[in-house]
Amino acid sequence: MLNFLPGPLVGLIASLLMVLNVLFWVPVLLFFAALKLVLPFKRVRLLIDPILLWIAERWISGNSGWMNLTQRTTWDVQGIDGLNPRNWYLVNSNHQSWVDILVLQHLLNRRIPLLKFFIKHELIWVPIMGLAWWALEFPFMRRHSEDYLKKHPEMRGKDQETTRKACEKYALIPTSVMNFLEGTRFTQAKHDRQQSPYQHLLKPKAGGMALALNAMGDKFRAILDVTIVYPDGAPAFWDFLKGKMHRVVVRVRSLPVPQHLLTGNYAEDPAFREAFAQWVQQLWREKDAQIGMLLEAARKPRSPAA
Repeated sequence: MLNFLPGPLVGLIASLLMVLNVLFWVPVLLFFAALKLVLPFKRVRLLIDPILLWIAERWISGNSGWMNLTQRTTWDVQGIDGLNPRNWYLVNSNHQSWVDILVLQHLLNRRIPLLKFFIKHELIWVPIMGLAWWALEFPFMRRHSEDYLKKHPEMRGKDQETTRKACEKYALIPTSVMNFLEGTRFTQAKHDRQQSPYQHLLKPKAGGMALALNAMGDKFRAILDVTIVYPDGAPAFWDFLKGKMHRVVVRVRSLPVPQHLLTGNYAEDPAFREAFAQWVQQLWREKDAQIGMLLEAARKPRSPAA
């Protein structure tokens, strides 16, 4: 535990360990991904995909290692027992910080299959990491605005097709499809601009989840609804590296897959889209209330020990 050191020094050590972990695992990852690229056969995929997932899980374990070394965090976690790494899951979470991803990976690594995130297309150009996300077949989404789509109607449906193709690949081997329904990190400015009806959340964007359920609904064992709360405020990434993330509260609910929402055309059927929106909004109301209760509980002073 290095948290007794000055914060900037802890941050430098954590950054160095994180980069070394990336530089160790990503070249190995890319080697096997290149083999799969030049030998695009189902039998080769079934052989190499487990190797890629094994590499990614060890990479995440390395991240957990330097986090344990540099952080002094109190983890309050419920709901992760009884999960199965050989099942398919659709995972949803609120989103406040880049740290959310490390929190999710740290807690769920090897408890469920590797989390596959929907990623903004621009991030494919991030040095090294963009190649790693490509090698692990994370779907890259463009998420065009409605104004852009009116000017370029040929781009409408591209993200849906990307999602569908990714999910077809994920059906071959146990996978956890990860979706931040808000589509972006929560900030008060975004909340105010949206005029969000939720106190602690942005408005949900249900299209990606609807497509994933439509493409793989018969595979998913459950929907894992994850709520992440930082009682001291969502940490910026540099503050996290400096060891300033003191408390994290995580609650995981395992929900049944809504059978009545597995079939239907979200893009073209208004009735189905409305039914799906109502289901998501109820999920979001429950999450918003849960965040409020968790924050309130975290603010209460602890009773002194008897």
